[in-house]
Amino acid sequence: MWELMIPLLAATVQSGTPILFATLGEMMTEKGGVLNLGVEGMLAVSALAAFVTSMYTGSPWLAFFAGGFAGFAMAALHGFVCITCLGNQVVSGLAITILGLGLADFIGVPYVGLPAPGFDPFPFPVLSQIPIIGDIFFKHDALVYVSFVVPVIFWFFLKRTSLGMHVSATGEMPAAAAAVGLKPIKLRYLAVVVGGFLIGLGGAYLSLAYTHLWTNGLSGGRGWIAVALVIFAFWRPGRAVIGAYLFGGVMAFQLRLQAMGTNLPSSLLLMLPYLLTIIVLIISAARGRRIDAPAALGTNIEPEG
Repeated sequence: MWELMIPLLAATVQSGTPILFATLGEMMTEKGGVLNLGVEGMLAVSALAAFVTSMYTGSPWLAFFAGGFAGFAMAALHGFVCITCLGNQVVSGLAITILGLGLADFIGVPYVGLPAPGFDPFPFPVLSQIPIIGDIFFKHDALVYVSFVVPVIFWFFLKRTSLGMHVSATGEMPAAAAAVGLKPIKLRYLAVVVGGFLIGLGGAYLSLAYTHLWTNGLSGGRGWIAVALVIFAFWRPGRAVIGAYLFGGVMAFQLRLQAMGTNLPSSLLLMLPYLLTIIVLIISAARGRRIDAPAALGTNIEPEG
């Protein structure tokens, strides 16, 4: 039995990694009080930026951060529309998604199918020797190992640093934050661009480690899953990890079913992750946990002074 389960669970970790980066990025943005529905487009642009950087520089690590900065730039545009111009956050996010998907597909046409340096799996010293656990978690590429640390840093930033608590306060009560001398506009921008950077890292993972290539539609709906997972996780990074691996497991499972030549239609298998997304949203709503969302989420605030 373990001969079948261990590869599936290992694939779950790999499939869940880009979703985890994107979910944490969206969670950071929402903690500052800004809703970002542009995650899908940001993932696509970041994946292309990382792939092109890797192809021309030969440096996967430089490409990884290039993907992050592509997400940073897209998030800054969203922030300018919503924070500076007081634009509708839902409309701006949807526009970012449409812009990002179209831009990536248009610019990426010459790069479809071309090779580029990426990240290959390697056993993590010592830990990879642990029975079962080592095979599942510690025989991946370097970016998966990075993803193990990021949620811990994220939690520590929000719960144990004054800056993180200031960001959370801005997402809850921006007027009160301003009254005690904080700068809600600057803090919202910080949450938006840092969140965009994390989303960009998720996009970079897709082209540099998950597929090792660029193709149109590479984001594959993962951005929408990340938006739903923030609700599923109740805005808590620990639960985001569980949710990302849960959805990663569904994706890995449907891919393996297709590889086994099942008689089920491939379109039915492809819809499984998104069906789970709907189920998660229904369960979250039924449990009445919406109160865990930042109180000022989606509400614009007037410019300072």
